[in-house]
Amino acid sequence: MNTAPNTRRKLSDLAKTIRSKNAGTDKITFDIIFRESATYEMVKRAGVLTPDSVCRILNVARDRLTDFVEYDPAYAIKFTILRRQPSGSAGDGDIFGAQQYAPFLDVEVGLSA
Repeated sequence: MNTAPNTRRKLSDLAKTIRSKNAGTDKITFDIIFRESATYEMVKRAGVLTPDSVCRILNVARDRLTDFVEYDPAYAIKFTILRRQPSGSAGDGDIFGAQQYAPFLDVEVGLSA
């Protein structure tokens, strides 16, 4: 009987693309895109990217998450959050929203051996 333990891999090792970007003045959108269906489905089954987990990872209140989509044709998980302040306003540290994806790089995904 095979009793190999579950292994874990970082999301950054599994995804083809992990990015964030502006989605208008008041929103930032995130895309996590996979190369193939099998990896995409495995990550979905693992449950590491859900509306609640995304908010926890980004340390944002659930009411700031405006969209969460598992887009099967593109093997992508996409979500959008409301910014704390408008893009380009005084104190905004990331006008393009392009630096907000980093917390997802080290998210661990459990893989069945």
